[in-house]
Amino acid sequence: MLTRRAFLAATLPLPAAAQEFVAVPGIISDEAFYRLVSCGAAPEGDCTKPQIRWPEAQQLRLRVGLAATGFTFPDYKLDLIDTALDQAIDEINGSGARLFLERAFEAPFDIPVYLLDTPQGGLIENTGNRELDGTVLSIGRVALRSRGGEITAAAIAISRDIRRREIASVVLEELVQALGLHTDISSPAYRRSIFSEDGNSVVRLSGQDAEALRRHYPRL
Repeated sequence: MLTRRAFLAATLPLPAAAQEFVAVPGIISDEAFYRLVSCGAAPEGDCTKPQIRWPEAQQLRLRVGLAATGFTFPDYKLDLIDTALDQAIDEINGSGARLFLERAFEAPFDIPVYLLDTPQGGLIENTGNRELDGTVLSIGRVALRSRGGEITAAAIAISRDIRRREIASVVLEELVQALGLHTDISSPAYRRSIFSEDGNSVVRLSGQDAEALRRHYPRL
């Protein structure tokens, strides 16, 4: 079931073939997997999206925090998301990529997280974030803005309708997508991937998921 989408705003229009996921019949190589999640390329195909990443100067101090919580957002879900955000940051920081995410409790945030009153399928309004407002929210959504090959802004929105059992997985995937790996993969072979289009159960970065993040942010 689809529960999250990435929205990319760039200084140039995206190619017409750009899409939110790519279907593959089975296991693909590490290189093909990386190109799929980072630029929407089908195996042996061309990129359909820009390949973007945070500027080198920001990679070792990306501030992540809860920017707003809606009045009707359930308190118990807020507590679970708070914990899930810490766990997702630990997963990313421990992946071996040249990244360090910092949990911040006061603005400004590089990656603000909005917990919204917006129901599933509703329109995001009044966050004050121009990348999010006016877009449709499924369960979770990432909005990215880039210039050239660099991310200049990112934001995450989560609906009040998120289910308890989805929270840890959705938070981890949204945060990884906010780092520039913005395309999902659809295949029975990849149901245990954080990028799976077909489920929300993975809560750890391992295998090709972690390798893709390391390729996107290689250690110098």
